[in-house]
Amino acid sequence: MPVGTQGSIKAVSPEEMTDLGADIILANTYHLYLRPGYRIIEKLGGLNRFMNWPGAVLTDSGGFQVYSLSKLRTISEEGVTFQSHIDGTRHFIGPKEAMTIQQALGGDICMAFDECVPYPADYKYVLNSVKMTSIWAEKCLEYKNNIQALFGIIQGGMFKDLRELSARELVKMDFDGYALGGLSVGEDMEIRQRVISETVDFLPKDKPVYLMGVGRPEDILEAVMLGVDMFDCVMPTRNGRNGTLFTHRGKLIIKNARFADDERPIDENCNCYTCSHYSRAYLRHLFMAKELLSYRLNSIHNLYYYTHLMAGIRHAVREEYLNDFRDNFYKMRRGNDEQVKQLIKKQGGKE
Repeated sequence: MPVGTQGSIKAVSPEEMTDLGADIILANTYHLYLRPGYRIIEKLGGLNRFMNWPGAVLTDSGGFQVYSLSKLRTISEEGVTFQSHIDGTRHFIGPKEAMTIQQALGGDICMAFDECVPYPADYKYVLNSVKMTSIWAEKCLEYKNNIQALFGIIQGGMFKDLRELSARELVKMDFDGYALGGLSVGEDMEIRQRVISETVDFLPKDKPVYLMGVGRPEDILEAVMLGVDMFDCVMPTRNGRNGTLFTHRGKLIIKNARFADDERPIDENCNCYTCSHYSRAYLRHLFMAKELLSYRLNSIHNLYYYTHLMAGIRHAVREEYLNDFRDNFYKMRRGNDEQVKQLIKKQGGKE
């Protein structure tokens, strides 16, 4: 899911997102609550109408942003009192408020309010966080409507027994789907893979599993191998604005001097608008000159790469060749342009 923090995918229009192959985006409850205000969005017809987006929308609960952005947090069983990162004003969000805001925004999937713990954190703190998250999750279910799906968010830090405890408690509540929260907060890939592997075993096989805030293409693919279905990350657009572009052969840093007179596209095996019209030399020039067009063209390419990577993974799952898809993904990283072309052809051009 491309991330539309403020009700927009940075530098890319909703119409372009549709052309890029996106079916669902993520919007941020915390940010939209603070600005422009959820009642304004509700009055204007909900997020889809407000931002002219025809696809599905997932709204997060705001728990992570309260943890990561706000200052002077006070946590209780009722919720969290926090200070706005914008103007310093004090606010309160609890399970009832999180559900009220998300219902007003009108998304298709809501997230239960949770407490995201820092990394690293000691066992006692994480245990209390798990208990609080379960209490809040149960309260969120009380305010659930019959229109929107509601996912529970599993916490537990990096502790196996606490992840199991959180998963078992939330599964008993029978949510529409389950998210793995509290990851991609500074832990390395090996720890993250272990936590995912140890947690998905306790989740029902017939409901979607959502890994929040991940990530790199290889992180996504490895998580899919473990049974994860859904992802979100700011990486395609943020990296695009920072001049890092994703290709079949890995990352390309467009500011590198060797691209100054390179007439090739970012990726010769990519059919996105950017690769179809512009050279590496021009994209480097835009980036070095800090032209706004640089952010748009780079983001369009990265989003295209991600949406088509996910389409390729879905096809591989349906046609039962996911292991081969994974092998080919890493072979492309090591191969030359011709080898990449052959590997894409072998996969039916689905990536």
